[in-house]
Amino acid sequence: MNAAVRNAARNARPEQPARMTLLELVTAVGEVTASDGETIAVILELLRSRRVRLRGNFRDRSPDEFR
Repeated sequence: MNAAVRNAARNARPEQPARMTLLELVTAVGEVTASDGETIAVILELLRSRRVRLRGNFRDRSPDEFR
């Protein structure tokens, strides 16, 4: 798994979501999924469930805007 994701997950408290850029998230999820469609589905679920929060340019975007 991507080092940025491991660090974000390690530093997040259980009640706090991991924070990362969209690029970091896509890269990490893409490494462990079998297809682009699966990557997108996992990313949307992580964002909707608020287990991951975006930082950077996309921090204020709703997950529905990425559909």
